[in-house]
Amino acid sequence: MVAAERDGMRRGRRRGEMTVATIARMAGVSPPTVSKVLNGRSGVAASTRRRVEQLLREHGYRRPDVVGPASLLEVVFSALESHLAIEIMRGVERVAREQELAVGFTDTHGRSTAGRSWTEEVLSRRPTGVISVYSEITPEQHAQLASSSIPLVALDPTGEPGHAIPSVGATNWSGGLSATRHLLDLGHRRVAAIAGPAEILCARARLDGYRAAMDVAGVPVDPELVRIGAFSFEDGLVEGRALLALDDPPTAVVCGNDLQALGVYEAAREAGVRIPDDLSVVGFDDIEYARWCGPPLTTIQQPLVEMGAAAAKLVLAMAAGEPLAQTRVELATRLVVRQSTAPLAIEHVRRTLGNVSME
Repeated sequence: MVAAERDGMRRGRRRGEMTVATIARMAGVSPPTVSKVLNGRSGVAASTRRRVEQLLREHGYRRPDVVGPASLLEVVFSALESHLAIEIMRGVERVAREQELAVGFTDTHGRSTAGRSWTEEVLSRRPTGVISVYSEITPEQHAQLASSSIPLVALDPTGEPGHAIPSVGATNWSGGLSATRHLLDLGHRRVAAIAGPAEILCARARLDGYRAAMDVAGVPVDPELVRIGAFSFEDGLVEGRALLALDDPPTAVVCGNDLQALGVYEAAREAGVRIPDDLSVVGFDDIEYARWCGPPLTTIQQPLVEMGAAAAKLVLAMAAGEPLAQTRVELATRLVVRQSTAPLAIEHVRRTLGNVSME
């Protein structure tokens, strides 16, 4: 169905369904006030807005399509980081173009105001559907969109949403496993891990994959070699410095993302440690910088374009009222081997074996 046909659709109110007038009477406000809340407009006190939203959620209000949705897919980012966002937007745009839809985006970072959320801004545009990227979606925000019949999909490589929202993600555990196995296959046994924040599910999954690979190989995990930090260059640098300052430093490092890996690169440069001669490094994401750094970074590739496309297809199916074959889509990660990893240097083997001759 093309956008013009969707825009022309209208749906009446069935008997027994809650109306704006009924919600207004229950909230002790006028119907126009309820309409303002539904459409994300200003001019409503924060306490009144919360009271109306609560009633809309409690009574499962669904607005009739007296005004058709705009020919627009809205992509909402919690932080518009170009190294990830551009790839995701490419995938969304590819699907939207086929359906004659435009693509807009909202960056919620630093834009919230007291008593108002990003959903109200989105509601005022009445998009065909919303794709929320890297955002923690609250039940209240989900209900706001649902009450206006706007479908929502979470595109979230950081883990599954905590409630019933269709979502798209990547195989983070398998990625952590593959990264670590690659290093073990090269002969490394003193393998460190710099993980992302413990409260983020993808960070835990990647670290669990690392631990599983070490366990299967029969290599004990030294607690000194497991570090936790933000998914940032700065934390990669800090933790990389700490690892390289150990009396028995690692010969290889698995990082939670590529930015951390680039921080390890800088820590190695400062310490006079050569990559990959003295230290092998693996990242995660496969951002463009991974190919440009020296040496080019071995990493786990997330299929970000494909994830954006999958999320767009999912939200459009919901907008068309089609039954979903599955509400959670996980796309495969894959190891991309470049020049930041190499077999364990023979001097490290000698040291590990107590300087036993290798000849």
